[in-house]
Amino acid sequence: MLILTRKVNQKLIINDNIEIVILESYKNSVKIGVNAPNNVQIYREEIYNEIKKSNKQANSANIDTINHIAAKKAESFDFMKKIKQNEA
Repeated sequence: MLILTRKVNQKLIINDNIEIVILESYKNSVKIGVNAPNNVQIYREEIYNEIKKSNKQANSANIDTINHIAAKKAESFDFMKKIKQNEA
């Protein structure tokens, strides 16, 4: 981890296209501004963690749905197979 000390209005530059500006300094916090291209996603950590959690839940639900559909298809296939066997 890189640790730096910055004063108000001083900046950090990342990859030539992301600029972090120290806007205000308080007793226990700092107000910062971030200038970055539109394709760069920037989140507060707690929001980022919620997004990851939500995506994981959605993915799990999709897998459950796919498994349910596959099971129903297999049941239908087995049912049709039994019908054909009874016809023979």
